[in-house]
Amino acid sequence: MRILVVEDEPLLADAVAQGLRHEAHAVDVAYDGAAALERIDVNDYDVVVLDRDIPAVHGDDVCRAVVEKGETRVLMLTAAAGIDDRVTGLSLGADDYLPKPFAFRELAARVTALGRRARPAAPPILRRAGISLDPHRREVHRDGRYVPLSRKEFAVLTELLRADGTAVSAEVLLEKAWDENADPFTHAVRMTILKLRRKLGDPAVVLTEPGVGYRIP
Repeated sequence: MRILVVEDEPLLADAVAQGLRHEAHAVDVAYDGAAALERIDVNDYDVVVLDRDIPAVHGDDVCRAVVEKGETRVLMLTAAAGIDDRVTGLSLGADDYLPKPFAFRELAARVTALGRRARPAAPPILRRAGISLDPHRREVHRDGRYVPLSRKEFAVLTELLRADGTAVSAEVLLEKAWDENADPFTHAVRMTILKLRRKLGDPAVVLTEPGVGYRIP
């Protein structure tokens, strides 16, 4: 998934972002509301992890902007854990609410659950062309053989399997599997596809559609 973490405590923001990257997500970070709005205008996020009390533009206003845009889900964070605060956050359109301090495992689980709601429903195990991918255990098998993948390879394969046989462009793969620091003119997607093909083995299952993208038939 593509995730935006909005948190004005840099150490906390960076720790959450790094943890989510280890879960094979592409994560951007904003340390204030103005920066968050800029990123939301440019990128399509599956989930925004949003601290309510942030400078420049208040988290409530950021939440409203996300809700107006459409499909993105919002997990609101705050040090205020009272019922009134939770009700207010949810009334703004947030999909979930997590008080500080929190356990990262719970945050990651809530983000994953929101991500499922942000997309069309998918089966717990993705299967196609002899490949089975378990998103929760982050395990991949082909014809019963375990296939060890890097986080980027896993993220790219997830997007290809979710496409259900249709082609996925390099631009979409770059957006979903990398963060905003990725250079769109690099060969990162092509190199990852090459490594993925090699690890999945013969016969080749990831096909190239010239001028369109990649697909698993």
